[in-house]
Amino acid sequence: MPFRLDFKLHELPFKYPFTISKGTKTHQPTLIVRLHWNGLTGWGEAPAITYYDVTTEKMAAVLEQKKMFIEKFAFTEPERYWHYLHHLLPNDPFVVCALDMAAWDIFSQLKRMPLYRLWGTEIADAPVSDYTIGIASIDEMVRKMKENPWPVYKIKLGTPEDISIMQALRKETDAVFRVDANAGWKLEEALRILPVLQELGVELIEQPLAKDDWEGMKVLYEQSPIPLIADESCVFEKDVALCQGHFHGINIKLTKCSGITPARRMIKQARELGLKVMIGSMNECSIGTAAIAHLSPQADYIDADGPLLLAEDPGKGGVKFEEYRCVPVY
Repeated sequence: MPFRLDFKLHELPFKYPFTISKGTKTHQPTLIVRLHWNGLTGWGEAPAITYYDVTTEKMAAVLEQKKMFIEKFAFTEPERYWHYLHHLLPNDPFVVCALDMAAWDIFSQLKRMPLYRLWGTEIADAPVSDYTIGIASIDEMVRKMKENPWPVYKIKLGTPEDISIMQALRKETDAVFRVDANAGWKLEEALRILPVLQELGVELIEQPLAKDDWEGMKVLYEQSPIPLIADESCVFEKDVALCQGHFHGINIKLTKCSGITPARRMIKQARELGLKVMIGSMNECSIGTAAIAHLSPQADYIDADGPLLLAEDPGKGGVKFEEYRCVPVY
């Protein structure tokens, strides 16, 4: 039986303007897809990210152009469908991700079991999610933190005031801090900042240097007192091995790597190489975040706060937060 595909584009407003070292946005454009198959409906999501030159309009055009081929597949299991899509849409990993999520959703319903159980895990073993504090004035960042009490915060940095920001936040809470520089530092700057961040109790740092500064990362890796996690430097499966000896772990983003199917292989490869695993958010609503939640028991760190950052959530009810852990709802 073939699929039937439909999709919708959304502009989801943030609760607060979302600023990182690369810029600010007030809305998150996202693509929501539905695959209908044998009386079941699977949902998937792909947020648009300007940094990767992906827009919802481009994704919609791809779906319209390839719709007949996307629908005609004889579905048996998600991995086979992903391989089909990967060859059908080799330059559109975001679109493949949304469709892969939807296929796994159908597969879960078909098996009458949540995905995390199909994979031999339990949500009770998942780490808690962090909550992201985007770049703003120091007073504004402190205010956002106080308005959203949480045991683990991800702090966006990459500004001339990074140390002052972290000192001000630390005065207000004993929570665990993670830092995401989004490639906002040079090597010399990072070497100067890292010891201070260690004193302030920072647990890890995501992507301190430019994504292609492998020489700088090797130096930083050898000298860093804090674990370093690759984000922009680790997009696809082929990037995982490159991170060994340059980072202590990788942040897997489902949208970037093209879905749940390759993400599972990346987790396995990272474990074999002795790398820590974070499953990260790209500000997905509850639809995409549910996929992150199913994988979360396999990770060391989870960043699944998209639904908490958005003022609107078309997938509302897809996840809930219990004791700060992101839990998929069935």
